[in-house]
Amino acid sequence: MRFILVLFALLVSTTPALAAKTILVMGDSLSAGYGIRPEQAWPSLLGTRLSDKRLDYSVANLSISGETTAGGRSRLTPALKTYQPAIVVIALGANDGLRGLPLAQMRDNLNAMVDAARSAGARVVLAGMRLPPNYGPYAADFHSSFVDIAKAKKAPLVDFLLEPVAANPRYFQPDNLHPLAEAQPLILDHVWPAIVPLLK
Repeated sequence: MRFILVLFALLVSTTPALAAKTILVMGDSLSAGYGIRPEQAWPSLLGTRLSDKRLDYSVANLSISGETTAGGRSRLTPALKTYQPAIVVIALGANDGLRGLPLAQMRDNLNAMVDAARSAGARVVLAGMRLPPNYGPYAADFHSSFVDIAKAKKAPLVDFLLEPVAANPRYFQPDNLHPLAEAQPLILDHVWPAIVPLLK
């Protein structure tokens, strides 16, 4: 009997705890925390909020400054294998737009990322972006690309990632492109409603 109890104790002590489910963020400098400490960026704040709410999720922020949708697409497959995420937040496209890259190419990349994430069993949130009006008709087509993809894929959409801070210069670094640390909680509050329904 003692042998059985000892064996049971060993089995229990060596059984790993269930790992938290992962939210994978694939973004650019706006999600990587450019110009601020990484722990101040909204994806890190998301991880803290999930922990505070005792939700069994962790955040893997694979955002890279300067990233395009093509770069994100090329990195997504290995990331899905490594992290096996439950949720993927795709926050890419800003650099495609600022560089004036073909929108058909951007849409193809975003569609492929949504499909790849879903094929891996993940739920997807798409974060949209906007360009300054001086980009002309391209700016309108750019923004509508995110809306159209989200509608076609029936994916939750954050219409404009920077919406809560975009109109207020005090939330931006001197380059007027990258949000300060003070802006990050507002961005998180803006993204949060799209994520909550997917936390199963």
